[in-house]
Amino acid sequence: MLHDTISNIEGRIRNSRSVDETHRAELLKLLGQLRGEIASLSKTHQEQAESITSFAEVSAQEATRATKNPEALRHSIGGLTSSVGEFEKTHPQLVGIVNRLAGMLANMGI
Repeated sequence: MLHDTISNIEGRIRNSRSVDETHRAELLKLLGQLRGEIASLSKTHQEQAESITSFAEVSAQEATRATKNPEALRHSIGGLTSSVGEFEKTHPQLVGIVNRLAGMLANMGI
């Protein structure tokens, strides 16, 4: 399921007309990194991995909409960032990837 969700996010980014090529390449790179970190996390923390993946999906959906809803985007990105908060010490790469992803998606929604 987690693999499928990240694949769906990648498809949304690839097909979005509201994402320029530079951002598209960086987002896809970050999603590839997120895939690896989530796979590792899901072995010990399945529910948290699912939460992070779900918030990433909603955030990507909000950021790539043709008609932006800044409040919905802020809310989804806040959930994404919050979902990794407890892993700052044990999974610093995961937190870094999510923070970069959240930052990029937030900038796209402005």
